[in-house]
Amino acid sequence: MKKFLLGAVAAAGVAFSAAAEEAPKTLVTILTAPEPQTQLMAMVLSMQAAQQGATPHILLCGPAADIALKDAPESATAGQPPKNMSPQGLMTKIMTLPGAKVEVCAIYLPGKGADASILLDGVGVANPQAMAGAMIAPNARIASY
Repeated sequence: MKKFLLGAVAAAGVAFSAAAEEAPKTLVTILTAPEPQTQLMAMVLSMQAAQQGATPHILLCGPAADIALKDAPESATAGQPPKNMSPQGLMTKIMTLPGAKVEVCAIYLPGKGADASILLDGVGVANPQAMAGAMIAPNARIASY
């Protein structure tokens, strides 16, 4: 019985070790939703994932990309309960984390007839090939809102 228990404990340790090695290193968050509450929740979950060891890579498309604007709409900058945080406010905190990336989709700026000068400092424009690579990387997970 003692040998069985030791074997089971050793096997559990190997399984735990393998699971830890498979943990995602990057959380790719794709945000298109126009609702401020959904935008904020996407940022909250991205921040929580970062605090648990994942590197956030956020892709903003369509109306959600407006939170990356220097002159963002009030819906992106107004604080929401319970902590009076805004989607843009939390996004800018995420941008300060090591390795974090925030990008707008490649067709967002042309669709607005604008260039990158209208974006917050530190927000990039996603290269479709690189973004696809980030999405299919074996150590990445995708969250889409």
